[in-house]
Amino acid sequence: MIRFLAVVFLLLVSPMLAAAELKPFTTDGCTDFPDGVQGHEDLWLDCCIAHDYAYWKGGSYEERIRADRALRQCVARVGHPVIAQIMLAGVRVGGSPFWPTDFRWGYGWPYGRGYRPLTPEERAQVERLTPPSVKRLLQRLHVQEKASGGKREPENSVEARP
Repeated sequence: MIRFLAVVFLLLVSPMLAAAELKPFTTDGCTDFPDGVQGHEDLWLDCCIAHDYAYWKGGSYEERIRADRALRQCVARVGHPVIAQIMLAGVRVGGSPFWPTDFRWGYGWPYGRGYRPLTPEERAQVERLTPPSVKRLLQRLHVQEKASGGKREPENSVEARP
Protein backbone atom coordinates (compact mmCIF):
# COMPACT_ATOMS: atom_id res chain seq x y z
CA MET A 1 0.00 0.00 0.00
CA ILE A 2 2.82 2.40 0.87
CA ARG A 3 4.50 1.66 -2.46
CA PHE A 4 1.24 2.36 -4.28
CA LEU A 5 0.81 5.70 -2.47
CA ALA A 6 4.41 6.65 -3.24
CA VAL A 7 3.89 5.97 -6.95
CA VAL A 8 0.65 7.98 -7.00
CA PHE A 9 2.37 10.83 -5.17
CA LEU A 10 5.26 10.87 -7.65
CA LEU A 11 2.88 10.83 -10.58
CA LEU A 12 1.03 13.82 -9.17
CA VAL A 13 4.07 15.82 -8.10
CA SER A 14 6.54 15.10 -10.93
CA PRO A 15 4.88 17.42 -13.47
CA MET A 16 5.24 20.28 -11.00
CA LEU A 17 8.95 19.53 -10.54
CA ALA A 18 9.70 19.50 -14.25
CA ALA A 19 10.92 22.72 -15.82
CA ALA A 20 7.96 24.72 -17.03
CA GLU A 21 7.70 25.32 -20.75
CA LEU A 22 6.67 28.73 -22.00
CA LYS A 23 3.93 28.68 -24.63
CA PRO A 24 4.47 30.78 -27.79
CA PHE A 25 3.46 34.42 -27.47
CA THR A 26 -0.17 35.24 -28.25
CA THR A 27 -2.08 38.49 -28.06
CA ASP A 28 -5.72 39.40 -28.44
CA GLY A 29 -5.08 43.13 -28.44
CA CYS A 30 -6.95 44.88 -25.67
CA THR A 31 -8.82 41.82 -24.31
CA ASP A 32 -12.55 42.59 -24.39
CA PHE A 33 -11.85 46.33 -24.64
CA PRO A 34 -11.73 48.44 -27.81
CA ASP A 35 -8.31 48.76 -29.45
CA GLY A 36 -9.02 52.42 -30.22
CA VAL A 37 -11.79 54.89 -31.02
CA GLN A 38 -14.05 55.35 -34.02
CA GLY A 39 -11.96 56.53 -36.94
CA HIS A 40 -8.77 55.30 -35.21
CA GLU A 41 -9.74 51.72 -34.40
CA ASP A 42 -6.23 50.65 -33.45
CA LEU A 43 -5.10 53.84 -31.70
CA TRP A 44 -3.73 52.15 -28.57
CA LEU A 45 -3.47 48.58 -29.91
CA ASP A 46 0.35 48.72 -29.76
CA CYS A 47 0.08 49.65 -26.07
CA CYS A 48 -2.06 46.55 -25.46
CA ILE A 49 0.28 44.26 -27.39
CA ALA A 50 3.23 45.49 -25.32
CA HIS A 51 1.15 44.92 -22.17
CA ASP A 52 0.19 41.42 -23.34
CA TYR A 53 3.88 40.69 -23.87
CA ALA A 54 4.65 41.66 -20.27
CA TYR A 55 1.74 39.55 -19.03
CA TRP A 56 2.71 36.59 -21.22
CA LYS A 57 6.20 36.38 -19.73
CA GLY A 58 5.13 37.28 -16.17
CA GLY A 59 7.60 37.79 -13.35
CA SER A 60 7.49 39.58 -10.02
CA TYR A 61 4.69 41.66 -8.53
CA GLU A 62 6.75 44.81 -9.08
CA GLU A 63 7.15 43.92 -12.78
CA ARG A 64 3.37 43.63 -13.05
CA ILE A 65 2.93 47.07 -11.47
CA ARG A 66 5.40 48.50 -14.00
CA ALA A 67 3.63 46.79 -16.92
CA ASP A 68 0.23 48.12 -15.82
CA ARG A 69 1.60 51.64 -15.36
CA ALA A 70 3.27 51.46 -18.78
CA LEU A 71 -0.10 50.56 -20.33
CA ARG A 72 -1.74 53.53 -18.65
CA GLN A 73 1.06 55.88 -19.70
CA CYS A 74 1.04 54.60 -23.28
CA VAL A 75 -2.73 55.05 -23.72
CA ALA A 76 -2.58 58.49 -22.06
CA ARG A 77 0.29 59.44 -24.39
CA VAL A 78 -1.94 58.86 -27.44
CA GLY A 79 -4.42 61.34 -25.98
CA HIS A 80 -6.85 59.37 -23.82
CA PRO A 81 -5.95 59.69 -20.12
CA VAL A 82 -9.47 58.84 -18.88
CA ILE A 83 -9.58 55.64 -20.93
CA ALA A 84 -6.05 54.89 -19.71
CA GLN A 85 -7.26 55.05 -16.11
CA ILE A 86 -10.23 52.77 -16.87
CA MET A 87 -7.91 50.27 -18.54
CA LEU A 88 -5.58 50.37 -15.54
CA ALA A 89 -8.48 49.55 -13.21
CA GLY A 90 -9.46 46.63 -15.43
CA VAL A 91 -6.02 45.05 -15.58
CA ARG A 92 -5.42 45.53 -11.87
CA VAL A 93 -8.60 43.57 -11.06
CA GLY A 94 -8.65 41.04 -13.89
CA GLY A 95 -4.96 40.35 -14.44
CA SER A 96 -4.04 38.60 -11.21
CA PRO A 97 -1.94 35.45 -11.67
CA PHE A 98 -4.37 33.70 -9.35
CA TRP A 99 -7.29 33.88 -11.81
CA PRO A 100 -7.35 30.79 -14.08
CA THR A 101 -7.70 32.87 -17.26
CA ASP A 102 -5.80 33.09 -20.52
CA PHE A 103 -4.95 36.76 -19.85
CA ARG A 104 -3.61 36.49 -16.28
CA TRP A 105 -0.13 37.66 -15.27
CA GLY A 106 2.27 35.01 -16.59
CA TYR A 107 -0.26 33.45 -18.98
CA GLY A 108 2.53 31.97 -21.11
CA TRP A 109 3.47 29.66 -18.24
CA PRO A 110 1.37 26.88 -16.74
CA TYR A 111 -1.23 28.10 -14.24
CA GLY A 112 0.01 28.45 -10.68
CA ARG A 113 3.32 30.27 -11.29
CA GLY A 114 2.20 33.34 -9.35
CA TYR A 115 4.62 36.23 -8.79
CA ARG A 116 8.23 35.10 -9.18
CA PRO A 117 11.15 36.73 -10.97
CA LEU A 118 12.15 34.85 -14.10
CA THR A 119 15.14 32.54 -13.80
CA PRO A 120 17.96 32.77 -16.36
CA GLU A 121 16.56 29.64 -18.04
CA GLU A 122 13.08 31.19 -18.23
CA ARG A 123 14.50 34.44 -19.62
CA ALA A 124 16.21 32.39 -22.35
CA GLN A 125 12.85 30.84 -23.24
CA VAL A 126 11.26 34.31 -23.37
CA GLU A 127 14.02 35.57 -25.65
CA ARG A 128 13.76 32.54 -27.93
CA LEU A 129 9.96 32.75 -28.22
CA THR A 130 9.60 36.53 -28.57
CA PRO A 131 8.55 37.24 -32.16
CA PRO A 132 10.76 39.76 -34.04
CA SER A 133 7.71 41.94 -34.69
CA VAL A 134 7.14 42.27 -30.93
CA LYS A 135 10.80 43.15 -30.36
CA ARG A 136 10.48 45.94 -32.96
CA LEU A 137 7.23 47.17 -31.38
CA LEU A 138 8.77 47.31 -27.90
CA GLN A 139 11.78 49.21 -29.25
CA ARG A 140 9.51 51.73 -31.03
CA LEU A 141 7.37 52.29 -27.92
CA HIS A 142 10.50 52.76 -25.80
CA VAL A 143 11.77 55.42 -28.22
CA GLN A 144 8.38 57.19 -28.12
CA GLU A 145 8.38 57.13 -24.31
CA LYS A 146 11.84 58.71 -24.22
CA ALA A 147 10.79 61.35 -26.76
CA SER A 148 7.77 62.28 -24.63
CA GLY A 149 9.88 62.72 -21.50
CA GLY A 150 9.32 59.22 -20.07
CA LYS A 151 7.46 60.53 -17.03
CA ARG A 152 7.71 58.20 -14.04
CA GLU A 153 5.34 57.99 -11.11
CA PRO A 154 6.44 58.18 -7.49
CA GLU A 155 6.83 54.82 -5.79
CA ASN A 156 4.18 55.63 -3.19
CA SER A 157 1.48 55.40 -5.88
CA VAL A 158 1.81 51.60 -6.09
CA GLU A 159 -1.61 50.02 -5.95
CA ALA A 160 -2.44 47.63 -3.12
CA ARG A 161 -1.12 44.13 -3.59
CA PRO A 162 -3.87 41.56 -4.40
